[in-house]
Amino acid sequence: MNRRQNWRKVLDLEVQRWSSVPCDRLLSELSEVKSYEVEYESRTYQVEVEILENTATYVHVLVGVDDGSLPASISPETHSFICRKPIVAHWGRA
Repeated sequence: MNRRQNWRKVLDLEVQRWSSVPCDRLLSELSEVKSYEVEYESRTYQVEVEILENTATYVHVLVGVDDGSLPASISPETHSFICRKPIVAHWGRA
């Protein structure tokens, strides 16, 4: 398996993990770009997660993964997802 295929496997796992987090928690945990390392099959990978958009109806999140090797890591494997915010009913005033 080549380097990018491994990155993709780690990326898929991290996207699955982050996309299961409720929007309000995403907003609090990702108030700044979050960078950390994970281990997969005895290798270390760098993960970066950030909010691209925070609108009234959704949060758009980007997850990137690489192994820290240059020059390949200049262009990490990335995936973004949308977290829909709960609809809040606003009652009109009489």
